[in-house]
Amino acid sequence: MAQANVHPPVSWVIFAGMAALLLSQGVPVRSGDAAFPKAMDNVTVRQGESATLRCSVDNRVTRVAWLNRSSILYAGNDKWCLDPRVVLLANTKTQYSIQIKDVDVYDEGPYTCSVQTDNHPKTSRVHLIVQVSPKIIEISSDISINEGGNVSLTCIATGRPDPTITWRHISPKAVGFVSEDEYLEITGITREQSGEYECSASNDVAAPVVQRVKVTVNYPPYISDAKSTGVPVGQKGILQCEASAVPSAEFQWYKDDKRLAAGQKGLKVENEAFFSRLTFFNVSEQDYGNYTCVASNQLGNTNASMILYEETTTALTPWKGPGAVHDGNNGAWRRAGGAWLLPLSLAHLLLKF
Repeated sequence: MAQANVHPPVSWVIFAGMAALLLSQGVPVRSGDAAFPKAMDNVTVRQGESATLRCSVDNRVTRVAWLNRSSILYAGNDKWCLDPRVVLLANTKTQYSIQIKDVDVYDEGPYTCSVQTDNHPKTSRVHLIVQVSPKIIEISSDISINEGGNVSLTCIATGRPDPTITWRHISPKAVGFVSEDEYLEITGITREQSGEYECSASNDVAAPVVQRVKVTVNYPPYISDAKSTGVPVGQKGILQCEASAVPSAEFQWYKDDKRLAAGQKGLKVENEAFFSRLTFFNVSEQDYGNYTCVASNQLGNTNASMILYEETTTALTPWKGPGAVHDGNNGAWRRAGGAWLLPLSLAHLLLKF
C-alpha cells in the first residue's frame, strides 16, 4: 500500500476541491464509455464487514480521488478524512481502490471516483449498500386471558432490507401459520388457541431470528371422565374423576350431601392437576351408594355423580372341605390327594353320549 503524504501538494488540493465542487453542483456522473474512470457496480456488504471500492484507470490518468458525496476521502495517496476505518488499498497504473472496514448503516450511499485526464476531470459513481441482519427489538410479554377474550400480540423487528414478520402457533397437535404481520389479533380466543406463539423475523441476510410469547387461556373445569364402579364387599375400590381446567381445578368429594374429609378412616383422597382419586381400602356395605365429584376454579365449577355398587360374581364358590387350600392371589383352589376327582370327571363325560 502506498504511504499517505502528510502535506498534500497544492495541485492535489486544487484537483480535489474541483472534484468536490463538481459533485456538489450536480455534474452528471459518467460511466460505461471509453472515458475514465470505470468504477465497480453497486457494492453490497453486511453490517460489520469490510467494503472494497475499486476504480479502473490507465496511464492517461494523472490524478485520482475518492469522494463520499461531497466529502473527499482520498486524493491520490493522501488521506483527507479522519475516519480510521477508511484505508487506501491500491494506487497503481490500472487500479485505484479504497477499503472501508467495519461498515455500518451510515456508510451506505454513493461513492465517487474522480480522475484528471487530458486536463478534464471525469467521475464514476458506485453505490454502497449495507445489509443488516434482522433483530427483534420489541415483542409482547406472556399473557393470561379468559376464554372468549381478545388478544393482541406485537413483534417489531429491524433490518436492511426490512424483515418479513411471521407469526406461528406452536401447539402439541401441530405448528400452524397464523399471520404475516407485526401485529397478531385473536378475537374470541378459545382454549385450543392457547400455547406458544412464535414470531420469526427474516430478510435473507442471515438466519431468521425467533422469539416466543406464551398465551394462557383460562377456562372453567370440564369433567371428562367419571365412571361408576362395582366392588365386592371386603375388596379395594376406586372412584376417579378427571377434569381439565385452567387454572387447575380443586376437587371435593361428597357422598349424598355429606362432604368426605381427607384422611377419613378407610378412605384416601388423592388430588392431582387433572384428576382426583377416591380409594376405599376395605369396602363395606355402608360404602355403597352415590358419590359426587365437584371440580372448581375461580372461573366456575362443575360436578359429576357416580355410584359405588356391590359387584356380584357368578363364579362357583371353591369347595373348602377337608384338605382344601385357598390361594388368596388368584382364587384358585386345590385339594390334597385330588386324584379321586378323575373318575368323576370321566363318568360325567360318558353321560353326554
